Amino acid sequence: QVQLVESGGGLVQPGGSLRLSCVASGFPFIFSMYDMSWYREAPGKERELVAFVTDDGRLINYHDSVKGRFIIARDNVKNSVTLQMNSLKPDDAAVYYCYAGPGARMLRRGERGDYWGQGTPVTVSL
Repeated sequence: QVQLVESGGGLVQPGGSLRLSCVASGFPFIFSMYDMSWYREAPGKERELVAFVTDDGRLINYHDSVKGRFIIARDNVKNSVTLQMNSLKPDDAAVYYCYAGPGARMLRRGERGDYWGQGTPVTVSL
């Protein structure tokens, strides 16, 4: 059974920090063959990509609004990806989702498969 289990969300004051974690299990292929991302969805808004890291960790991208404040990191031994969120703003409040998509090695082999976590809520408020 494929699972992406997020944790670390909660209530934080503006300017504060949170660290989200996502642990993967049950994938058909080893974790290191998947690109990993964090998305977020705020009420009334579309789900948007926040941060992305390739299967080998060599390429990382961020949404412009979080550059310099958020850090995505993966641990291919622990099958996990984290999102360190600093200097949080009210606009960062959303449900944050972990997403696994096929990495370059999978795509070269013609393999597919992508997975979502259940989401973890982040509230930024006084």
